[in-house]
Amino acid sequence: VQLQASGGGLVQAGGSLRLSCAASGTVFTINTMGWYRQRLGKQRELVAAITSGGSTNYADSVNSRFTISRDNAKNTVYLQMNSLKPEDTAVYYCNAFVPERGMNYWGQGTQVTVSS
Repeated sequence: VQLQASGGGLVQAGGSLRLSCAASGTVFTINTMGWYRQRLGKQRELVAAITSGGSTNYADSVNSRFTISRDNAKNTVYLQMNSLKPEDTAVYYCNAFVPERGMNYWGQGTQVTVSS
């Protein structure tokens, strides 16, 4: 499984960005896809995740501001980020979990910077 993330950038506080992550390879094995982020000096943390059936999970800090969605036909997961705050500044990583292998796959990371 290979993951290609895109959509990061610089935005002012209160603005919006949309991240995309396209999966390729043995995509039929993927169950959960999600987004993690790593802020400077912090550990990587879950932002949002979505199962193949459409169930979602969000970090408390982004709930009601971010929306994760998935297009199974395109093997792509999206993260719509609204009302961005400076504390959302981080490198965002796409993740795919393959339960049969017990393995997590990671995209290359995309920088999101929110200016105050």
